[in-house]
Amino acid sequence: MHELSICNALIDQVEQITRERNATSVTRIVLKVGPLSGIEAQLLRQAYPLAAAGTVAADADLVIDAADVVVRCSECDTESRVAANRLLCAACGDFRTRVISGDEMILQRLELDGCHGESAALNGTEAARVFETQ
Repeated sequence: MHELSICNALIDQVEQITRERNATSVTRIVLKVGPLSGIEAQLLRQAYPLAAAGTVAADADLVIDAADVVVRCSECDTESRVAANRLLCAACGDFRTRVISGDEMILQRLELDGCHGESAALNGTEAARVFETQ
């Protein structure tokens, strides 16, 4: 189950951020996982408590949001939301597309406690730059 090693890498990154921010604990971790990432969300949820045990994230809620599969057509340059098993352009039907989204795992948000007596959250780009796979 490679989801456990992914969770271990996630916890390493979360602990690093926690140290950088002088936080004492993590209350919430929000991930965005695409269906083409090769990561099973349910297995990730099952592996998370094992990886987080005894860390600053032990009591954190893990939220996993599903990412849409989006492709860009090389013929008509249209971006389309598509099914994971049908990567055809929705506008012209061409098969020559490039995946824009749906193959990623991104740390979208990290909520911390104990940052100089306050709570803090990393959002969007600041959090996403920290942990990506694929």
